[in-house]
Amino acid sequence: MNSTQEKQQSEESRDGREVSVVVSGCGKDDARTVFDVLRAAFVTDRASVDVPQDVNGKRPTAWVVTVDVAEARVVSGSVALGEPVTLDVQGGYWAVDRLRERLTDAFAVQVVGTVSGDQEEEVRLRLKNK
Repeated sequence: MNSTQEKQQSEESRDGREVSVVVSGCGKDDARTVFDVLRAAFVTDRASVDVPQDVNGKRPTAWVVTVDVAEARVVSGSVALGEPVTLDVQGGYWAVDRLRERLTDAFAVQVVGTVSGDQEEEVRLRLKNK
C-alpha cells in the first residue's frame, strides 16, 4: 500500500468513527451537562474548560461538538437535566448507534427523527432525566 492509499484509509476510518453533535433547545447549564457526559464517555474536541456560553439576542442557541466514538467508556449513573435537551447527531450508522448507546447510561434517550443516507445518518434525539 502506498502512502496516498494509507492516508485515504486513515481518513476513512477516522470519519467512520466521528460524530457531529449539535445541542439545542436548552440553557447553557444543560448543554454543559451533555458535553460533560460526552467527554466522560468519549474523546471530544471540547476541553473541559470550553463551556457553553449564552449569546445575546433572541436567536436560538446551538452548541457543537465532534465526538470520536472509537473508544467508549461507561458513564456511571444518571445525570440530571433542568429541562429536556435536543441533539442533532450526524455520522456513520455504527458511530451514531454507539453514541446513542452511551447516552442511555446517563439519560432517557428518545429518537424523534432520522434521515438516512448511503454512508451516514442524521438522528434527532431528545434527552430527558431517567
